[in-house]
Amino acid sequence: MTAAMLTPSVISDAVTRALAEDLPWGDATVAATIPPDTPFQATLAAREPGCFAGGAVFTETFRQVDPTVVVSELVADGTAFCTGDVLATVTGPAAGILTAERVALNFVQRLSGIATLTSQYVAAVATTGAHARIADTRKTTPGLRALEKHAVVAGGGVNHRFSLSDAIMLKDNHLAALGATSGPELTAAIKRVKASTGHTTAIIVEVDQIEQVEPVLAAGVTGILLDNFTLDQLRAGVELVTGQCTVEASGGVRLDTVAEIAQTGVDIISVGALTHGAAALDLGLDAA
Repeated sequence: MTAAMLTPSVISDAVTRALAEDLPWGDATVAATIPPDTPFQATLAAREPGCFAGGAVFTETFRQVDPTVVVSELVADGTAFCTGDVLATVTGPAAGILTAERVALNFVQRLSGIATLTSQYVAAVATTGAHARIADTRKTTPGLRALEKHAVVAGGGVNHRFSLSDAIMLKDNHLAALGATSGPELTAAIKRVKASTGHTTAIIVEVDQIEQVEPVLAAGVTGILLDNFTLDQLRAGVELVTGQCTVEASGGVRLDTVAEIAQTGVDIISVGALTHGAAALDLGLDAA
C-alpha cells in the first residue's frame, strides 16, 4: 500500500512544506557569507549503526533548493549500515547544499530512525522462528504518514491500513457506541456492518476480552485484534480462531516482549512505537 501512497507528488509536497517552514524568505546566513559560485562537496555519514530510509526525500530537498546539486552514491532504502559508513555524497554549489542541509537531514534522520527500530523488532521475532509480522499503526506524524510508513517497510515491517478509508476496523468505542460488546448482540452488530458494505472491504474487530472472540468469529470477519491480552490469553485466542481469520496482537508491545508475543502464534503484531516512539538516528552531513 505504501508504495502506491509514496508518490513523487507526496514527496515533493512534504519537502516544499518543510522548506517553507525553514527558510520563509531565504537563508540569511548563506546570503551573507557564501558567494554563489562557491563549490562544495559533503558526505552523508552514519554516526551510529542503523537501517537507512528516506533517500528520495533527501534527494528532493536538495533538488528543490538548487537543481544543480547532485546526490550520488546514495544507498538504497532498507540498507543496514555501521558507524562511519558513507550513505551518500552531495556535490554542487555550497549555497544550495548548506541551505538544504538541515531539512534534508531532518527527513533522513527521522525516517532512518523508524526503519532502524522496525528492523530491531523484526529481528527479535526472527530469532524465534515464529511467522508473525511486525506492522505499524496510524500513530504517525500528521502530514508525513506516507513517508513514515515507507520507512517501516524499509525496516522489514508491513503496513497496517493507511487511513480510515482503507478498511472497517471496529474498536472498543465503536462497539460501545453500537451497544454491542458481547454475546449474540456483538455477532448481530458485526453482521449488520457486513451487510451494509461491499464484499471486498476488510472487516477487523478489536476485542479486549477472550469471551468476545467467539461472537466475533461467528460473524465471519477478516481479522480479529487481541488488544492488551496476556500471553496465555493470546495463546487461547489463537486456538479459538484456528485459522478462521487473521489474528493480530496489539497494546504495550515492546522490544523485550515482542519475541514472546510472536511465539503465541499470532499472525500480526502491531506496534505504534515504530512511528510515534522512534528516535531520530544520528547522521551527519560533513564536508568531504
